[in-house]
Amino acid sequence: MNRLSRREFLQATGAGLVATSPVVGLTQMATPTGSFSDYRALVCVFLFGGNDSFNMLAPRSDAEYNVYSRSRQNLAIDKAALLPISPLIQDGAHYGLHPNMGAIRTLFDSARVAFVTNVGPLIEPTTKEQYENGSVALPPRLFSHNDQQAQWQSLRGRAPGKTGWAGRVGDLLRSHVSDQQLATNVSLAGNQLFQAADETVAYTMGRNGPIPFQGMGDAQRAQQRRAVFQRILGAEYDTMYERAYRDIQQRAVETVDRVSAALENAQPLSTAMPASRLGQQLSTVARLIGVREQLQMQRQIFFVSTGGFDSHDDQLESQPALLSDVSESIAAFYRATVELGVASSVTTFTQSDFGRTLTSNGDGTDHGWGGVQFVVGDAVRGRELYGRYPRLEIGGPDDVRRGRLIPGISADQYAATLARWIGVPDADLGHVAPNLHNFAQRDLGFLI
Repeated sequence: MNRLSRREFLQATGAGLVATSPVVGLTQMATPTGSFSDYRALVCVFLFGGNDSFNMLAPRSDAEYNVYSRSRQNLAIDKAALLPISPLIQDGAHYGLHPNMGAIRTLFDSARVAFVTNVGPLIEPTTKEQYENGSVALPPRLFSHNDQQAQWQSLRGRAPGKTGWAGRVGDLLRSHVSDQQLATNVSLAGNQLFQAADETVAYTMGRNGPIPFQGMGDAQRAQQRRAVFQRILGAEYDTMYERAYRDIQQRAVETVDRVSAALENAQPLSTAMPASRLGQQLSTVARLIGVREQLQMQRQIFFVSTGGFDSHDDQLESQPALLSDVSESIAAFYRATVELGVASSVTTFTQSDFGRTLTSNGDGTDHGWGGVQFVVGDAVRGRELYGRYPRLEIGGPDDVRRGRLIPGISADQYAATLARWIGVPDADLGHVAPNLHNFAQRDLGFLI
């Protein structure tokens, strides 16, 4: 029988805190030791299903809009309804946001938002000719939800791997943050590959805060039950597996108590957050950031999500409400960071499975490839579009089939830019983004 490794055992038993075992396989990394002197956090907002982002950010100038309108057919947003934006650096075209994204337009105008255009999973720069003749390595199983979600979250290309890029960032930064009382990686949307790591373990909580052990409240019987459980945890056990499981449960109890107590004593925020699922998650992230000093936090990466973007049907009916929620929730969260005094220390960014086909299937769109993402915060070099906005033409130079556009920017470049900002040295970016060496530009420049 195969022996179970310590890491596999810890993962199988649902560990919720940072592991403290020695580094394995990372001893040659350039990460220095010692604590950070500041606080920084990344907040990943994952749009599950594949956001039709070429309706989120669309061309408004006549020539480009006419191409867009012919390709998008009945799904094209009326030009007069698009919310005009004026990037600081012009490329000759005019652009507008979906009419339900007024809150993000306001932040863009104040240089707090940048759009990264036509970004997606790539192994190496790819042209249409190379794609068609098979002369370039491609991510496996393009246009598949699960596989492309995994590509965005792991950047693994064609190489097998069980870690996510945020998890690898957590491993690289662990020597800086040894005093933190909560894991660097925190998910409010379930266990995610994005935060899986070799040495550190993400902490998963509910959208409104830590999930307490059932049956261990303040009532007398619940207190008695907790006392019994504590005696079980305090017992001596013979095998390493029993002891590891005991330690995991003990740390989980302590973390729930510690984080819950910090949140109960937190200064209430006056910023109103949307009541949506995404708004609730971001509200909790704001509250956690508000107690960063009590928990001695220096670096954090949060994962939140919302779904419903797989718009094969009823796209014109469903997408406006989805984009409105994303826009209002992220803008409210930004205002909360301003209230907390950390707007320059917190960067929020989006990811999604893929873009959608430019062509309409009659009532919606199908799975695509490249798409538009955006980044929010005072550390963002905002009011800009990063990357070349593609010509939205069926059969055009970026279209591999039915308006599935080849990304012009790699998800590795996008992630590496974020990882560098949170503190990963340049020499270690290749560990975070394994295919980064294939691209000339390692940092896209959208963060200060």
